Amino acid sequence: MQGQSDNNSLRRQQQRRILADAFLKMLPADAVIFREEELVPYECDGLSAYRQVPLIVLLPYDTGQVQAILRYCHTNKIPVVARGAGTGLSGGALPHEDGVLLSLARLNKILEVDQSNMRARVQPGVRNMAISDAARSQGLYYAPDPSSQIACSIGGNVAENAGGVHCLKYGLTVNNLLEVTLITIEGERITLGGGGLDSPGLDLLALMTGSEGMLGVVVEVLVKLLPIPTKAQVILATFDEVEAAGNAVAAIIANGIIPAGLELMDNLSLRAAEAFIHAGYPVEAAAILLCELDGSEEEVAVSVKFVCSILKQSGASEVRISKDDTERQRFWAGRKAAFPAVGRISPDYYCMDGTIPRKQLAMVLKKIAEMSQRYDLRCANVFHAGDGNLHPLILYDANIPGELEKAEKFGGEILELCVAVGGTITGEHGVGLEKINQMCAQFPDAELEIFHAVKAAFDPHNLLNPGKAIPTLSRCAEFGAMHVHAGQLRFPELERF
Repeated sequence: MQGQSDNNSLRRQQQRRILADAFLKMLPADAVIFREEELVPYECDGLSAYRQVPLIVLLPYDTGQVQAILRYCHTNKIPVVARGAGTGLSGGALPHEDGVLLSLARLNKILEVDQSNMRARVQPGVRNMAISDAARSQGLYYAPDPSSQIACSIGGNVAENAGGVHCLKYGLTVNNLLEVTLITIEGERITLGGGGLDSPGLDLLALMTGSEGMLGVVVEVLVKLLPIPTKAQVILATFDEVEAAGNAVAAIIANGIIPAGLELMDNLSLRAAEAFIHAGYPVEAAAILLCELDGSEEEVAVSVKFVCSILKQSGASEVRISKDDTERQRFWAGRKAAFPAVGRISPDYYCMDGTIPRKQLAMVLKKIAEMSQRYDLRCANVFHAGDGNLHPLILYDANIPGELEKAEKFGGEILELCVAVGGTITGEHGVGLEKINQMCAQFPDAELEIFHAVKAAFDPHNLLNPGKAIPTLSRCAEFGAMHVHAGQLRFPELERF
């Protein structure tokens, strides 16, 4: 076995040297990373449970270099994994063992902010928050705001169809794009969408958004900008039961109010965030809701009063209204920092991402609590409650044998519960490697075959991010043998949904 390992290591070193020599003929020396110690930082994305050192990393400076890289890889049948800022949470940017990791970090220019048409043209390596920073002086901003917006890149946002705390009112990435330019695996440059509100033909722009780097490599994006609202206020509501907070979410939407953001945090997550950020959260509460309302002064005043009455009728024990913009931002700071805050109270955590109908929030939260007791693992819940996008954080210790596997089973059961109640296995993190088995619970074979056909149309040799997002039918057959009985997944008591 040791001899085989040594042979594999020698083989990889030889492959790495051959590729390095080839790419150094078309790229500057600092754009080719092939020494083992320099490759290790690229071995995973934000979901660190999966690790794989890439064969080689390339950091091109312009679109022409991206085209040259992809043409070479296509000709020589070399797998390619595109990478943005590496903040993904589903293993989507995990390198291929025998492939190229194509980092787009150096394509980081804001090419234009067009105030008249309320749009911005940017390269894929531009940070999400940098777009709003650049547009602020013109009274505009970019609405999608993932919690990682200070670091995540717009190319990755397109690849995963990222959301954020304000996606309830303003939509996901797909709702805020006008045009995407990408390079195919053959090195061809194509543009999808356009500057208008609509374009003829099939909606390939929507198809590309959320395709997880499997259909092409994004090199330029035209995004919509919105006017900065005149007024914005956050209501912080305290609840003695998590289920009551979930019911309050449904009540707000049912009464015709669409907040800019509507977020729920349970006791474990809000305690962690308060200890980290000191946002002023009530640490004894079972759960809190953060509800932001924006618009004109008059509109916000009326909506705040109405929502406060709904929250009190729904069982809120305390309702606070942000007094000024500083307090509003402080309330959001705790929510935005919830993931790193939870990281301070556990050696490791497994972040899930599923979406359910709002009316099922209370019931699903109750079942997650039951699972937590059954698996003997703590679970912190913090999520985009307004659109039912759950983010359970399963706490575990990877140093304890079997705990990671137990956390993964717990997470898989949560995702299957989401499907059982009429939801989906992802809201914004994508499938990547993390949820590929649960794709078998979400889709029947006929639909998976269509996904594979679309993939083959863009990438017939399966070179772009292979092995991610779409499971093989044989994999689903194996998954089904373990999890599906007589055509039914677990949770037979939820058949009525």
